[in-house]
Amino acid sequence: MHERSRAGAASGAPVTPPARLPRPLRPGDRVALVAPSGPVDPDALDRGRAVLAALGLEVVTGAHVLDRNGFLAGADGDRAADLAAAWCDPGVAAVVCARGGYGATRLLGLLDWAAMRAAGPKILIGSSDITALHRAFADRLRVATLFGPMPATRVLGGADGPDRPTLDRLRQALSGEPVRIEGTTVVVPGRAEGPLTGGNLTLLAALCGTPYALRARGRIVLLEDVGEQPYRIDRMLTQLLQAGCLDGALGFALGSWVGCGDALEVLAERLAPLGVPVLAGLPVGHGAPQFPVWLEAPAVLDTASRTLTSAAGPAGTPG
Repeated sequence: MHERSRAGAASGAPVTPPARLPRPLRPGDRVALVAPSGPVDPDALDRGRAVLAALGLEVVTGAHVLDRNGFLAGADGDRAADLAAAWCDPGVAAVVCARGGYGATRLLGLLDWAAMRAAGPKILIGSSDITALHRAFADRLRVATLFGPMPATRVLGGADGPDRPTLDRLRQALSGEPVRIEGTTVVVPGRAEGPLTGGNLTLLAALCGTPYALRARGRIVLLEDVGEQPYRIDRMLTQLLQAGCLDGALGFALGSWVGCGDALEVLAERLAPLGVPVLAGLPVGHGAPQFPVWLEAPAVLDTASRTLTSAAGPAGTPG
């Protein structure tokens, strides 16, 4: 079937309802820092931890956050144990990933999903490589998660202090307010309403053929990446299209493409023929500012105002 008809055609396949939204954070809530992916710089982590504490949160760290095993933040079992322990701790209101890098996909088969499901919804925060966890938490736990800035990265834990617009939007999202983000470029005009899904393009392509593969039907798809040349972006988009992962998408919200050359040209070429709204230039993903959005929660993409509005708060639809 032609790629346009694959992505845009209606089908009898069921549309998964939005996931549950965890409750907003309150002053004094405990949040746990974990490192599911790459090694963490201790100085950046200390600065990022102080930023979170300044929001009125009690910050604790996993036992293995500063471990290192080559290009990973410690052994797979230790990283998975920290993540599961934080999620299953009834005293923890949010699990915050210290940074991205690589390694989150290696944890997906090591987590006790039944125990984590029984722990109930809470906030998961992270981006980039953490896309793997967002996808898995959506499918296994049916909980909405926050795709956003991480404490041991430059945007929050930089030596010059946090990026203020980013921190302000993070505070807004964590407090339960809807986050309205402005884009710059309308690729295809229109309006779409539905749950937001997606994340980092490289990770979404890597999850093709796994139980955690992207399923875009009835959803707005967020895409972003860093350091990928246009031909690689084309290859990954082609993979998602041919795998059917973009079938039935309601629209596309294109975030940052730092160090990706003229990414918009290839994105427009591959996505515009799908016939759904496409808005580019949203400050989501990498770089600064880096605004948070809720994945698997209700969202509105409106090219007339060039905005993506991401819902928040406790009133999610039960999964």
